[in-house]
Amino acid sequence: METPASKKTELKKSCVNCGAELKYAPGTTELECEYCGYTQEIPKSESSFEELELKPYLQELGRQSHSEEIMMLQCKNCGANQHIEENYKSLHCVYCGSPLIVEDAQKESWILPGAVLPFKIDQQEAHQIFKKWVKGLWFAPNDLKKAALDPQYTKGLYAPYWTFDAQLYADYTGQRGDYYYVTKTVGSGKNRRTVRERRTRWTPAFGSVSGFVDDTLVKASKQRSGIIPSKVARWNLQDLKPFSSDYLAGFVTEKYTITLQDGHFAATEQAKQIADGWARRDIGGDTQRVTSLDMKLSEETFKHILLPVYISAYKYKGKRYNFFVNGQSGVLSGKRPYSFWKIFFTVLGVLAAIAVIVLLLNR
Repeated sequence: METPASKKTELKKSCVNCGAELKYAPGTTELECEYCGYTQEIPKSESSFEELELKPYLQELGRQSHSEEIMMLQCKNCGANQHIEENYKSLHCVYCGSPLIVEDAQKESWILPGAVLPFKIDQQEAHQIFKKWVKGLWFAPNDLKKAALDPQYTKGLYAPYWTFDAQLYADYTGQRGDYYYVTKTVGSGKNRRTVRERRTRWTPAFGSVSGFVDDTLVKASKQRSGIIPSKVARWNLQDLKPFSSDYLAGFVTEKYTITLQDGHFAATEQAKQIADGWARRDIGGDTQRVTSLDMKLSEETFKHILLPVYISAYKYKGKRYNFFVNGQSGVLSGKRPYSFWKIFFTVLGVLAAIAVIVLLLNR
């Protein structure tokens, strides 16, 4: 596999009018200057997503073909690698909120993303979703609601994922189960009754299944805290755009920490589950058993993609809580703290009300 020279990524774009930094405007195909209002159209890519052949990469992982150079800061607390632009207001990890030391920044090569899913909602919209959710929380600490008033706690992040495509073929053996019912009498005397009991008739089954497995999605980064919840990690990949660094302007970009090899292993496990489902569907009947499955994957390709999410971190009594908003759909999920005193006084008030009611009834 040939190894082209790495190139340095250019995330910062300058306004032609005032020289300020242009940032991607979510939900559009434009870069925008927040000072003078100048907009610049992001050039349309004439090419489609590039699917890279998997086997050469797995054989020669030390070579960084299709790579670029990017400045990265590693969080010493949770391990996340992230690119933050020089003028970003708060140099803190988007996952755990720990300070990021600029002096620790290193230039690293990464496999160039093949596609990006641009943010569809902006920071203000994401913050309003988070704020509305916080207001609806029962027994939330008052300082949580105060924290929700400041949009700077809500940051946009492009999270890295691997996607894998492959032709799948599998031979299987198993059993097909068909339900049937028998009527029998149970009990005696007055308790004697007739019941209908379901049973299963098992017959041997074998065969083969095949098909194309498209865009198996595998998270490409891991942290010791701040994991993106599965409820939020659902994107419509039909909206993917060919990669352009213009879409990254104004946002934090996380570098993958799960290797391509480990990502491929996770995708293979998902493919086994898919093959098992295909086999059961092929067996038919009311229920199935798959006793053996010999799966083969061919024509495997992959790409590195970036997906949008907003993160808000909040610290309460020494513990940090993360809240996530899907940057495409606006779906929110997160853990929350509870106020002990609010719960205590609520319970106390309920007990007092019960005591008053009992007292009045006794009178």
